[in-house]
Amino acid sequence: MSSALGPFQNYDATKARRDIIAGLTVAAISLPQAMAYALIAGVDPKYGVYSAIVVTTIASIFGSSSHLINGPTSAISLLVFSSLAFLDPENRTGLFEALFLLGVLVGAIQILIAVFKLGDLTRYISESVVIGFMASAALLLAIGQLANAIGVRDKGDGHMQVLQRAWLTLFHGDAVNYRALFLSVSAVVLAVLLRRVVQRYGLPQIDMLLVLIVTAVIAYVYGWSVPDGTGHTDVKISGKIPASLPEFHIPDVQVSTLGELSHGALAIAFIGLIEALSIAKAIAHHTGQQIDYNRQILAEGLANLTGGFFQSLPGSGSLSRSAINYQSGAATRFSGIISAATVTIALLLFAPLLRFIPQAALAGLLLVTAVRLVDFRRLAYAVKASRYDAGLVIITALVGVAVNLDTAVLVGVVLSILLFVPRAAKLKAAELVVTDEGVIRERTSQDRPTGAGAPVIYDLEGELFFGAAPELDRYLDALQVRIRDDNLKVVILRLKRVRHPDVVCIERLEHFIREQQQLGVTVLLAGVRPDSLALLENVGFADWLPAEQVFPEEDKEFSATLRAVRYAQTRLEETPSGPVANQEKLYYLV
Repeated sequence: MSSALGPFQNYDATKARRDIIAGLTVAAISLPQAMAYALIAGVDPKYGVYSAIVVTTIASIFGSSSHLINGPTSAISLLVFSSLAFLDPENRTGLFEALFLLGVLVGAIQILIAVFKLGDLTRYISESVVIGFMASAALLLAIGQLANAIGVRDKGDGHMQVLQRAWLTLFHGDAVNYRALFLSVSAVVLAVLLRRVVQRYGLPQIDMLLVLIVTAVIAYVYGWSVPDGTGHTDVKISGKIPASLPEFHIPDVQVSTLGELSHGALAIAFIGLIEALSIAKAIAHHTGQQIDYNRQILAEGLANLTGGFFQSLPGSGSLSRSAINYQSGAATRFSGIISAATVTIALLLFAPLLRFIPQAALAGLLLVTAVRLVDFRRLAYAVKASRYDAGLVIITALVGVAVNLDTAVLVGVVLSILLFVPRAAKLKAAELVVTDEGVIRERTSQDRPTGAGAPVIYDLEGELFFGAAPELDRYLDALQVRIRDDNLKVVILRLKRVRHPDVVCIERLEHFIREQQQLGVTVLLAGVRPDSLALLENVGFADWLPAEQVFPEEDKEFSATLRAVRYAQTRLEETPSGPVANQEKLYYLV
């Protein structure tokens, strides 16, 4: 616990003032965002507010980043909606129980990742996959809010494809509610204008809160959000949010849904970690803070696990709220606790008023959020970069829209690995020569063939793992033919630029060297890196390969290669093969 509270040591009034100001500013956007993101997830807005309290607090207490603000986010909420889509939306109790269980599963997965220190696995999710995911998430977010924006009910069910449901809603559904449409358009216009004003004059970023207040007042003044005698309102409102704190609740586990939920939980856990760590890393780049990423992963897991037991929407690091927290001058993680406490107070004092917020206004804000969710510059950059990146972006985005977001993430990860392995398996080989002047360099077409009186040097470069085995076999077979045809006596294999050797490729090398030994050919290994040397020792090379034929890589640049060449020349001088280059003036040139 002392490490968790480390940043709060030497805490003074100046830091407290900065944290309070930042926390209050963040709270102003947290409340409307929490309600809106719950709407994205297809659940009661109160669960989004609870997440802005519970998830934010726990992550702030145990996290590492001084500025990262956790809680509900648009991307995670879309994944939640996708993960719960197989359930009957009319069975609200079952839906909410599944939501809480989903949070517990997400937290448990993230905690396991932290305990086993597997956080580096997030590196293997390509940036192109994340960009494609965000593009499809933004499109789905916009499509999902069209019904609320025009004041009609969604058609179809969660088993239908999202575009099919949107088609039914827009062209085979209810008539447009022009009051709702007016409110959603007003929310969009106000959000864009107020954001420009805030940015231009450096004002507190409470533009989203102001949009909801203005639209709620308009709807109330005209009587659109006031229930009539039957409880009906002209525009759909957010619904009653109780003025009470989240209560401890053990989710009801339905074995029949556990498999589907686990699939979604895995995608949410990884995307949540990528989202949180990326934001923390970006802000730390400006502040110079050293972040313990494994501890941050643990904090994410604890926050979601606790949230699942306190009726909260799963969350992650929020880009908008974290940026505001940093820009507002937050000094420590205490600003996140202040933000959560402020949301708690607002919930207790103003909960009855929150019900008058029109869903059309929230939908308008979310349409703006959808556009802001896509970094169009990065999207264009990734698509233009290479066919590999463009393919990942497009396939991930298409799967996200055509199937669902959690499947898109998993497909993107699998494709990243499948496409990466052939690229990583590229093993290169180049022949080096020793010139009459004593220069060791790559062979050119003008160089005369190397005869038996000089060593043949083959430089290998690349990943020496199982995927490169076919390439290695091809190079060794060609070298074997060369040894036979030219009657070579000494061969140097330079291994300085090979990485991550595994048993498959090392076994291929062993077979090659043993065959050459039987034929009277000396094979030297030059520039052997520590990891390769350890592997050779582990599999027993020292039992049959003389130590003098292995030249480990040393601190002095190229020394291993030069020593191997000198040794080879000494061996050749012992045979009547003719003169060789002067050993004293050897040097290496690339």
